[in-house]
Amino acid sequence: MKKLTALFATSLLAATAGLAQARDLGPDEIVKLRDAGTILPFDQLNAAALSKHPGATFKDKELEQEYGRYVYQVELRDAQGTEWDVEVDATNGKILRDQQD
Repeated sequence: MKKLTALFATSLLAATAGLAQARDLGPDEIVKLRDAGTILPFDQLNAAALSKHPGATFKDKELEQEYGRYVYQVELRDAQGTEWDVEVDATNGKILRDQQD
């Protein structure tokens, strides 16, 4: 029974560990990262996101640290009213995910 309890506890910890891997960054931390050259300026990140959906408008933007990577998450609405979730690697501008919402 002790082995079963230990196995269950270990499984539960492993399953919830992934939930704690994303962290929203505050404005002061974002400015420091940008000034240090760790992340690209937001005009470049916005341009990268819009490159997939020219003419779209921004609904929401946030910068997170996920698994050691800085990810710029953007919600866009295109001219047809379709909403898109775009994730951009904030260090190099590469599109990581482009998915219809």
